[in-house]
Amino acid sequence: MHCPFCRHPDSRVVDSRTSDDGASIRRRRQCPSCNRRFTTVETASLSVVKRSGATEPFSREKIATGVRKACQGRPVSEDDLALLAQKVEETLRSAGSAEIDAYEIGLAILGPLRDLDEVAYLRFASVYQAFDSLDDFESAIAVLRAEREDAERTPSPEEPGRG
Repeated sequence: MHCPFCRHPDSRVVDSRTSDDGASIRRRRQCPSCNRRFTTVETASLSVVKRSGATEPFSREKIATGVRKACQGRPVSEDDLALLAQKVEETLRSAGSAEIDAYEIGLAILGPLRDLDEVAYLRFASVYQAFDSLDDFESAIAVLRAEREDAERTPSPEEPGRG
């Protein structure tokens, strides 16, 4: 790491800390030549491999933009979309790979979107999973209903006697 003050080609790390969101590392460095200190922020890059084979940097904004279309007319706020995009990025980073296939991103979106809004989930899934007929919608709705019924039958930790 070059010193930003004297351009010396080396520096030593004085202190390292993980950022609040855990996505980056903040390092305090000191130049051995001029003894001045400076801070660097390091993040692991995450690349998306498109269907065409091209790669591009991962973007939370692209996630929010894609999901925003499915959420049109639904009671979903911009904060909800930002949180969903953050959850998707955390899921993808936890996989430990520097390159993620675009298809995997779509799969990572489906779970949090289903939790956020079932109608938006069906809209997104219908495009993403290329629904061809009403049968595809009916089977997706049947899965959602079965999951909801299972959740209603399972007692929550706050209500141990329910069931």
